[in-house]
Amino acid sequence: MSKPLVGIVMGSDSDFPIMEETSEILKQFDVAHEIIVTSAHRSPARTRNYVKKSEKTGVKILIAGAGAAAHLAGSLAAESILPIIGVPIDSSPHKGLDALLSTSQMPGGVPVATMGIGKSGARNAGLLAVQILALEDPKLHSKLVQYKKYQAKEVEIKSRKIQATHARNNKD
Repeated sequence: MSKPLVGIVMGSDSDFPIMEETSEILKQFDVAHEIIVTSAHRSPARTRNYVKKSEKTGVKILIAGAGAAAHLAGSLAAESILPIIGVPIDSSPHKGLDALLSTSQMPGGVPVATMGIGKSGARNAGLLAVQILALEDPKLHSKLVQYKKYQAKEVEIKSRKIQATHARNNKD
C-alpha cells in the first residue's frame, strides 16, 4: 500500500457513514489515504500528535468531519500548515447548521476550506483533495478530466430519459 497522501479525520466513529463517502472518492482516483478517529475536545493530545505525525510522513491534505461544535477542522488548522478541508456533519438537533458555522467561521489566519453538510460535502471534500493533488500529478489530472466528461455524459443520458418519459406521458 502506498503511503497516505490524505488523512481523513473524524471526531467520532459515528461520523464514519458520512466520511466513508470521502474515502470512496479517494479510492475511485487511487489516492492513498488513512482514516482516524480523534476529538478536538475529548482527545486534544491525540489530535495534535496525529497532525505532527502526518506532516512527517508525507500526508499532503487533511479532511476533518465533525458535527455539533465541530472544532476538529479548526484544531487541525491551528496545528498545521497542511490544507485542511472541513466537512460539517448533521449529527445534532440543529441538523448540521451548528457544524457548518463552527467549521466555516475560522478567525483570519487559520483557513479551513468548508464543504457542504453531510454526504455531498464529504464527496466534495474528496474531490477537492484530488484536485489539489492533481496540480502536481499529471495522472490524477487526466483522471479528473475523464471524471468531468463522465459527469457531463451522465447528465445527457438522464435528460434523454426524462424527455422520452415526458413525450410518452404527453401522447394523447
